Amino acid sequence: MVLNNKIRILSGIASFLMLTFCFSCEKTFPGLILCTDCLDNDPLVAKLEIKLSPDYFYKSVIIDIYEGNVEDSVLYKSYETSVPGFKVFVPINKKYTLVARYYIPDDYFLVVNSVLPVSKYDEMQCEKPCYYVVDNLVNLKLKHVK
Repeated sequence: MVLNNKIRILSGIASFLMLTFCFSCEKTFPGLILCTDCLDNDPLVAKLEIKLSPDYFYKSVIIDIYEGNVEDSVLYKSYETSVPGFKVFVPINKKYTLVARYYIPDDYFLVVNSVLPVSKYDEMQCEKPCYYVVDNLVNLKLKHVK
């Protein structure tokens, strides 16, 4: 009986710690740093890696990058591309909202996503201390096209 109570308490504590770790506010976890992405100095720009749907759905996509929210209407840049992987450099520590406009015969489809690229400093993971950028991946893929 006493052993069952101790096991129940320990499993409850372990469950709480596991949930706390999984749902913490940090977007990256220690150990997930690619040392090839490390920089010696604090970066002023971030490379946004934009993922688009495969090009058999469309001929080209128009990507609008807004500073802040879309409703603020502060257009940073606009691009037109037809490749599924696309990279853009933007100033760091600002929120960006990206809108991809796909034209599939007889209709337009919009995909919206936002990011806030910031730099982090790490002393332990790589051979030497370095800076790296987090929240720079943008998924602008279409979910369901019929």
